[in-house]
Amino acid sequence: MKERILIVGSGAREHVIAAALARSPQKPELICFGSARNPGIDGLCKHYAVGKLTDVKTVSAFAREHSATLAVIGPEAPLAAGVVDALWAAGVPAVGPTQLLARIESSKGFARELLTKYGISGNPFYKRFDSMEGVRAALEELAGRHVIKDDGLAGGKGVKVWGDHLHSQEHSLEFCRELAAAGHPFVIEEKLEGEEFSLMSFSDGLCLRHMPVVQDHKRADNGDKGPNTGGMGTYTDANHSLPFLRESDVAEARAINERVAEALLEECGASYRGVLYGGFMATREGVKLIEYNARFGDPECLNLLTLLETDFVAVCRTIVEQMLSDVSVEFARKASVCKYVVPYGYPDEPRVGDEVELPKELPAGVTMYLGAVDVKNGELVATGSRTVAVVGVAETIAEAERMCEGVVQQIPGRFFHRADIGTAELIAKRVEHMKTVRS
Repeated sequence: MKERILIVGSGAREHVIAAALARSPQKPELICFGSARNPGIDGLCKHYAVGKLTDVKTVSAFAREHSATLAVIGPEAPLAAGVVDALWAAGVPAVGPTQLLARIESSKGFARELLTKYGISGNPFYKRFDSMEGVRAALEELAGRHVIKDDGLAGGKGVKVWGDHLHSQEHSLEFCRELAAAGHPFVIEEKLEGEEFSLMSFSDGLCLRHMPVVQDHKRADNGDKGPNTGGMGTYTDANHSLPFLRESDVAEARAINERVAEALLEECGASYRGVLYGGFMATREGVKLIEYNARFGDPECLNLLTLLETDFVAVCRTIVEQMLSDVSVEFARKASVCKYVVPYGYPDEPRVGDEVELPKELPAGVTMYLGAVDVKNGELVATGSRTVAVVGVAETIAEAERMCEGVVQQIPGRFFHRADIGTAELIAKRVEHMKTVRS
């Protein structure tokens, strides 16, 4: 039977998902339900609808109308809203956790408490709050070195860190009061010292297949300055590790993901079928968990699905049928660098509606994915978030970065990017920092 696969979402993450599915020798038919009409995805799809991604009835009705045999969910919001539950109920198996299991991302407190309950390593000191009661004492206990996180989904922007965003006890209390007043539970955690990395694993609830580790760059500006964003770019290395990591760091992160999948099965009585994405910190005391996401990271998956060599349709099918142990998931032994082009003012007050001019041709080894764009009067325009992602793949990080930067420089207009992602200077800084931390 020919697969007809529904993709939910319309950003660059979903563009690379569509491209990876379209590469399959099975030649599936693709359909998409997105929040905007991304022409990069549209060009790969037979049917395309625009609507609210959290409208579970409309999404499932669209899947039934077009006889979808499988679905892949991109963003976190539809997962938290229960789109996967509705799709399974409609007879469409989905790559993505159910609403109950998606709490691993939609509630940071749930993720922390799961690790504690099942004795899984990786938790820093933390406390969860529904009100201001006990907040001052927790902040004093951490002696200033803390992170405050909105417990729910905040698009990667609901976190404030001591020393970066919070510069006094009163600043911290004020942020907590804002969250409490809005009815948002929040978590106060120990601020970790080290280097961040992402490990995503395909999971069918019984078996995990790990992807190469990636480093994301959240800050908007060169040198890790500026506000937090959804991620300005990422890189991977040809050995599927990162220059500042030890083999034991990667092994520890993999073990945590495996234990969490087991704990979710026991806690929720259901199998986690999708992508389990651990955001980790390598520290002097070992690997610590920053947070979990219940789907592909963006931009991390732009690197990873570009490097994926195994038939992605087969991977998705074995996930939903819980036969992932039957396939070996392989990635090219090459380095990759991804950089996002974003509108001036991003993320706080981004420009909207500027025309996007793309290079006519791309050199070998470079791929481009469209993000927050739409088509107006026949022209490609930016809609206010991360606009275009460019991925370079080569034998070394340095060469991948050079290729990526060369194409990014060809995109004119009122846009900017982080030129330092993947550069030798920034990586050397990471390596030196990790040496200092470990010593």
